[in-house]
Amino acid sequence: MSPRSEGLQTEFEFVLPKGYVDRDGNLHKKGIMRLATANDEIAPLRDPRVRQNQAYLTIILLSRVITKLGSLPEVNTAVIEGIFSSDLAYLQALYRRINEDGSTMIPVTCPECGHAFEVDMAGTGGS
Repeated sequence: MSPRSEGLQTEFEFVLPKGYVDRDGNLHKKGIMRLATANDEIAPLRDPRVRQNQAYLTIILLSRVITKLGSLPEVNTAVIEGIFSSDLAYLQALYRRINEDGSTMIPVTCPECGHAFEVDMAGTGGS
């Protein structure tokens, strides 16, 4: 949590289900995603890559809000382009969760006993 947030959680740790493999073969799974700002969602709309392919919005948006991934020096669009599709789906769901609800907790119910409880989506790597 950012020291300036005064009780509002603005950064969320996560673990990718598969992980990003860099050029040297190193696996990066743990990361940090911050809450998106209005500018994070608006600025990519001016990018020519988004104008050519609307799906590229996700790539740019995630590269803006993921502040850390393993030991990588930076997270940019090339990194997001190189992650596995299951990790992309996980990051999209995490983005929606933290920006809509402000939490990584998801309510679940045991199919056998019906007990309701919460699971931390960020700490499980999507599983």
